[in-house]
Amino acid sequence: MVRFGRVVTAMITPFKQDGSVDYAVAEQLAIHLVDNGSEGLVVCGTTGESPTLTWSEEYELFQVVKKAVGGKAKVLAGTGSNSTSEAIAATQKAAKIELDGSLQVVPYYNKPPQEGLYRHFEAIAQSTPDLPIMLYNVPGRTGQDLLPETVARLAKIPNIVAIKEASGNLDRASQTKCLTPPEFEIYSGDDSLTLPMLAVGGVGVVSVASHVVGTQLKQMIEAFFAGKTQEASQIHLQLFPLFKALFATTNPIPVKAALKLQGWDVGSPRLPLSEASTEITEKLKAVLKDLSLL
Repeated sequence: MVRFGRVVTAMITPFKQDGSVDYAVAEQLAIHLVDNGSEGLVVCGTTGESPTLTWSEEYELFQVVKKAVGGKAKVLAGTGSNSTSEAIAATQKAAKIELDGSLQVVPYYNKPPQEGLYRHFEAIAQSTPDLPIMLYNVPGRTGQDLLPETVARLAKIPNIVAIKEASGNLDRASQTKCLTPPEFEIYSGDDSLTLPMLAVGGVGVVSVASHVVGTQLKQMIEAFFAGKTQEASQIHLQLFPLFKALFATTNPIPVKAALKLQGWDVGSPRLPLSEASTEITEKLKAVLKDLSLL
């Protein structure tokens, strides 16, 4: 069994009308996600709008979600930063409340070279040696790419155990798989690439779509590993329009709109993100209806 599960949801952060975090809805949503296919939750990642959350809000969310689903699902803290010292401090706090892991994004905007990336993640890992760490490569957001050769170096550090690969490049997953030990786990960071990434050595997905189709994603992945590749392909193709609709504009704008359509009071994204346009909302409504999700 993989360490964090096959379907790990990058969980949104619900807000109240006044813009404050709605911890009660976060608790309800976490339970719902785990009851519907999610084996792990990433709290306060990019989908959780981490750039506009305070550290105190994030720490409270970690505790709320752990209390809600701890023991039933893995809880990973999004404690990455483009400041190594800040990432270390946040990750140490997450370790103290005994979360199951940490998601560490490539430092954004300051574009460190590969040696800087190695030393950044090494320092975080060494500061919390008992906390499993998942790296997160998403160059479209961070402006820098974590190369497979650097991942291979980092994979030698005992508590760096996985990577969320969201470069959109299938060859990248193959290259990383070739260079890392068999126990190092590669997760798709793009819902639409989950199935093909499984075929080149991936173990699962850190998903946005699992907010609304977690059960179906789990079925797809289980079918693949059971050798039922045609069934897995059919599920992938059925869900493909949703995958695309959920990324019609900046994540998590569309997934919050989708949850609202399903009756979840998750609030609006915090500025500088805006609400989904009427066009995007109507497209989501049509896709969700086609999948009998409304």
